[in-house]
Amino acid sequence: MTELKKSDFYFDLPQELIAQDPLSDRSSSRLLKLNKETGEIEHHVFKDVIDFLREGDCLVLNDTKVIPARLFATKEDTGATIEVLLLKRRENDVWETLVKPGKKARPGARLVFGGGLLRAEVTDVLEEGNRLIRFEYDGIFEEILDQLGEMPLPPYITHKLEDKTRYQTVYAKYEGSAAAPTAGLHFTPELLRAVEEKGVKIAYVTLHVGLGTFRPVKEENVLDHHMHSEYYQVSEEAAEAINETKKAGGRVICVGTTSCRTIESAADENGVLHPGCDNTEIFIYPGYEFKILDGLITNFHLPESTLIMLVSALAGREQVLRAYETAVHEQYRFFSFGDAMILL
Repeated sequence: MTELKKSDFYFDLPQELIAQDPLSDRSSSRLLKLNKETGEIEHHVFKDVIDFLREGDCLVLNDTKVIPARLFATKEDTGATIEVLLLKRRENDVWETLVKPGKKARPGARLVFGGGLLRAEVTDVLEEGNRLIRFEYDGIFEEILDQLGEMPLPPYITHKLEDKTRYQTVYAKYEGSAAAPTAGLHFTPELLRAVEEKGVKIAYVTLHVGLGTFRPVKEENVLDHHMHSEYYQVSEEAAEAINETKKAGGRVICVGTTSCRTIESAADENGVLHPGCDNTEIFIYPGYEFKILDGLITNFHLPESTLIMLVSALAGREQVLRAYETAVHEQYRFFSFGDAMILL
């Protein structure tokens, strides 16, 4: 395969098109439809998505739940303020975290959160600078976190989120994500009911989204980029629904790049999805042969990101970049709280 350059996935995005707040009605976002074969573009409203689904299709959703993972602490000895972002639970009360400023969080440092509701000690510094922290508390950790924690919004969102539930899908179930699977934010319970009434199966898979999803690609040669690892789980029920859909000639349409990465990670070379759980570092870019996925509903992603590379693998880089240029021209809203596109 010829070398893929990071700059091949660049597009010019005016700052004002980065959505800072969610719309009051989730399903009233705009929806750009891209025909992945012909490159034809149409403009719709998100709730029209139902018109593009057919009886016998299967919609795959990621039911992970974002934890309010951003915490603020004071150092026990100096009173300095430290920001702690929970990334991954290592064991019971030990978490891998991102700490700012890091130089104030050396092993042995003692931290106090919420006037003492939560206390912690930095136990180790990992290779890439993340900290292992052991928490101490009375009661239930999740309840304390809910009280003290803030939603870990992406770095490009500068507005404060007034309602925590808006950075959560309506079907979020299993806690563990440091970022939301944002394509799913457009669905309402009513829209999901209408999808099922149309005879479309809904399969839920789980992938806990890590902050690595926002990590920029630094290498100019895309193939040198090392993907972050994320935990996923596919139930027997979901595997069965998806495999039956493929067998019967229906289409499998993923909501979001995380659902896509989950089923492509858990599929074998013959396009059969296997239930189970694992960590995945799958990196999907042009040239990738999809084993299961037929269509994708996704938001508009950052220039030169692994996510725009995944979308380009499905519909071709030139067609995707043309669709993005159209979206910029038509003033679509970008990124987590922005509008969506469907590729079929």
